[in-house]
Amino acid sequence: MAVIAVVHRSAAVRGAVRRGVRRGARVLGCGGLDGVESLLAREVVDAVVVDVRARLADTTFRFVGRFPRIPLFAVSSFRPDDGQLLVACRRAGVRVLETGVDEAVTGEVIAARTASRRRQVELRDAPALLRLTEPIQIRIWEAVLLSVGSRARTADIARGLGLTREHLSREFAAGGAPNLKRVIDLARICCAADLLTNPGYDVMTVGRVLRFASPSHLAASSRRIAGATPLELPRLGVRQVLSRFLKGRTRSRL
Repeated sequence: MAVIAVVHRSAAVRGAVRRGVRRGARVLGCGGLDGVESLLAREVVDAVVVDVRARLADTTFRFVGRFPRIPLFAVSSFRPDDGQLLVACRRAGVRVLETGVDEAVTGEVIAARTASRRRQVELRDAPALLRLTEPIQIRIWEAVLLSVGSRARTADIARGLGLTREHLSREFAAGGAPNLKRVIDLARICCAADLLTNPGYDVMTVGRVLRFASPSHLAASSRRIAGATPLELPRLGVRQVLSRFLKGRTRSRL
């Protein structure tokens, strides 16, 4: 399950983020962007929320340079003389939300623009390409995407959906779809390709946050799913990983 990291003293802002996210992500408070970087070394972080006016402007923009694929939201009470700061946020791709004005929709705005949501959009035609046509197959696919960053296996996903492992695997693979174990690996390698696009990430860290047993385990999975090394994944991107997977890499043992 992905994490929303919040660097903000306002309990109202933290509460608004939690209400908007609801399910599918954890909201964790961090003492500063150094704390966020420490969190990035342990968890899949879906978005970062900061009070950019709380002496965080310079470190915020450095963070964006190191992790451009992780959406960053500046949620602050801005003043009339903050024009230069607002322009800098826009140029850096930092989404600005005003406390006291946007607070009611802060969580919803963030939830709609997380890194995992962007990956879902990039994989929007994956169900059709994977021959997932039944409602249960779509539910399982969505559960797989939500489980990226955890140690979830077929049995864990089955338990979460109230099914047995055998029934889940059989239902998912109906109609010529790939088996579920392979699709779980696909989701993790797609996420790895996205994370490794960030200059602040290396292969060892990405392997750790995606719960691979070792860098060599990540490398083996990358070759099996995409026919590429982990260092090649950023060049491929999420869409090309899916494309390569569809070319004869969809089957594995249950």
